[in-house]
Amino acid sequence: MNKKMDFKEKIFQLSLVLLFAIMFIVCIYPFYYIFIASISESDAARRQMITWYPLGVTFSNYGQVLKLNGLLQSFFVSVARTVIGTAVSVFFTSILAYTLTKDELPFRKSFYKIAIVSMYISAGLIPWYLTMRSLGLKDNFLVYILPSAVSVYSMILIKTYIESISPGLEESAKIDGAGYFTIYRKIILPICKPVLAAIIVFSAVGHWNSWMDNLLLVDDMRLKTMQLTLLEYLNQAANVASVARSGGGAISGVAISPFTIRMTITMIVTVPILVVYPFMQKYFINGIMVGAIKG
Repeated sequence: MNKKMDFKEKIFQLSLVLLFAIMFIVCIYPFYYIFIASISESDAARRQMITWYPLGVTFSNYGQVLKLNGLLQSFFVSVARTVIGTAVSVFFTSILAYTLTKDELPFRKSFYKIAIVSMYISAGLIPWYLTMRSLGLKDNFLVYILPSAVSVYSMILIKTYIESISPGLEESAKIDGAGYFTIYRKIILPICKPVLAAIIVFSAVGHWNSWMDNLLLVDDMRLKTMQLTLLEYLNQAANVASVARSGGGAISGVAISPFTIRMTITMIVTVPILVVYPFMQKYFINGIMVGAIKG
């Protein structure tokens, strides 16, 4: 009986390994395909279909795309938006979450319910646009920062995490004369590192990938984000490739195809987040799991 159970257990474990291996390949292959396509020579890619390995390895595609007009300026705008926007969002969201855990706050439950409702009800794009413009955020860098200063979803995660902390820590600090902000800064924030790391990842990815606010509210080329810049080049890939082959414009005369341009741009947009995530993965997973269990 034990031998039969051991055999069945081994079959089950093997099945799980095969299943997860297939899932891993299915998830990783699209990104791998984009990468090998971005480093393949355009002429070779036109003659033969890319499947498992690059055709005529070259990194000149990246060199040519990085020479596109306005890309460097928009890159710094996107980095500034991501860093500042994430810092502002984490600070205000976490301090709101901490405040909503205090029974001393008048109408605390009402504020919390209103925040929850705002997740499900939206006035729509036109009222949002008119509100942003009336606040003077059109052609203003703050349009990237202020509207996302507080995230209700992130606030719920942080609030849930804070409520799992032993009240004795705060009581001890109060006995020593610490105020609410001191407790928040010296006790709550250090303990909440796992969930804050998850919030940082969410916020950073959101800021880095965002382009709609830029499209609707920013006409100043100096405030253009990299996502919108690359999106425009992505939509004009055929024209960019034609300019490249003719040796004019922003990039030199190199054999580069619209397909190669699209793959290279996709990699440029994706890599920064992929570089950051491994450093946050440990805290990210812990923060999400704690929030899920407690909630």
